[in-house]
Amino acid sequence: MEQNNSTRRVISLLVDNSNGVLARISSLFCRRGFNIDSLTVSATNDPAVSRITVTLRGTEQALNQLILQTERLEVTRQIFELDPDKSLQRELLLLKVACDAGNRAALREISSIYKAKIIDLSPDSMIFELTGKPDKIDAFLAMLQDYDILELCRTGVTALERGGKHQHMQKPAQEVREAQLPLPGTHCH
Repeated sequence: MEQNNSTRRVISLLVDNSNGVLARISSLFCRRGFNIDSLTVSATNDPAVSRITVTLRGTEQALNQLILQTERLEVTRQIFELDPDKSLQRELLLLKVACDAGNRAALREISSIYKAKIIDLSPDSMIFELTGKPDKIDAFLAMLQDYDILELCRTGVTALERGGKHQHMQKPAQEVREAQLPLPGTHCH
């Protein structure tokens, strides 16, 4: 996929909660040439529906085509891009850093500034937990780049739109599918 003018995008999908759905979605993204930066899958208030949140980079045109093709999958109930100004996006980071008596105070100070919790402390390491916007997680990791990071686990973005029920959430899935345009190269009869 062409990476010129590509920007970070967060896509939210509501899909059937059934076997193989994640494989079908990620396979489609791969075939379209998108590299998935992060992917989270979670339960929703409806046990028959799962939410998939995908972070990727791409151009507006490529993303619009991907959304149209993903909408056409039978398992897709809704798909939409999350506007960073109109949504709340969070990640969870668990980070294990080597420490000793000489650098423990500095590590505590950094964690305090970023409001990271120290969830484990041993004589030779500390484990931090930090929840926040992706930029906050990136900044925290940048501050700790000169320390010996032993292990790192980052969940990927999970997100919801601000406010009440949104227009894209009010349409039944079948109505959305019927309104879709045919894929490029196909003909309507």
